[in-house]
Amino acid sequence: MVEILQKSIPDEMRQARALPGIQPLQAPWLRVDEAYEAQMAHRRALIAAQRDDVYWQDPEAEAVSAEVLAEALEALPELGFHIDGRHCRCPDGVVVDLESDVPLVVLGQLVQEDICLMDKRGAEHVLVAANLCFPARWLLSEKAGRPLIHIHGAVENYDDALARRVQRLFDGVQVGRPLWRSNGLPFHDPELFQPRSVLDPPQNREDGISAPYHRAERQCIVRMPRSGTVVFSIHTYVVRSGCP
Repeated sequence: MVEILQKSIPDEMRQARALPGIQPLQAPWLRVDEAYEAQMAHRRALIAAQRDDVYWQDPEAEAVSAEVLAEALEALPELGFHIDGRHCRCPDGVVVDLESDVPLVVLGQLVQEDICLMDKRGAEHVLVAANLCFPARWLLSEKAGRPLIHIHGAVENYDDALARRVQRLFDGVQVGRPLWRSNGLPFHDPELFQPRSVLDPPQNREDGISAPYHRAERQCIVRMPRSGTVVFSIHTYVVRSGCP
C-alpha cells in the first residue's frame, strides 16, 4: 500500500451537484499539484512494471493518441515543464524522452492525469485508448473498446436517462470549450492503483464516518481539434478524512 496524499481537495470540487454535475471548464484541463513528484514516481513505476494493466490502445487510435500528446505538450510549459526538442523536463526534475515510447505512455510519464480517449462509433462514444494508472475500483481490460453505458454499468444511479444525458454531453462538447465534473468517496485504502473486476464479489459500502481517507477525481472532457475525439482526463486527489 502506497500512501500519497494531497493537503486538501480544491474548493471547486467540494460543492455538491446533481448528476452528472457537468459544467464549463474555466481553467487548464491539466494541472500540477503538491503530490506531483510522488504520484509521478508511482505512475512511472506502474508503467514500467505493469504496462499491460495500465495501458491499452485500439490500433486505429494511433493518430489521435499522437494528437493528444501534441495538445498536452502545448499546455505544459505554463505548468512548469521545459521542452527542448525531443526532451521534456518535468516539475520534479525528471527528463522524459518524448520519442521513447508510444504517445499515451509518454504522456503518462509527464502528467498526473489518467487519459482515456473516447471516439464516436455508431450511436455512442467508445473507449479506444487509455493510460490508466490510478483506477478507482475498475479494470481497464474490462472497459477497453466498450461504449459509455457499459463503462458506467456498475455506477450507482447510472440509469438509461442519465446515460442519454452523458452521451449528449460527449456529443456536444466543443473544441476550445471543455467541460468538467468531480466526484468523491470515502476510502479505507489510500493506494491510488485500485483495479477491481466487475466479477469480484461486491463489497460493503465504506463507512464515510470511519473511513480514514477521502478520494476525489477532477474529470475533464476535452474535444480534440483535428480528429474530434474526446479526451476524458482524471486527476486524482486523496486526503485524510476531515481535511478541508
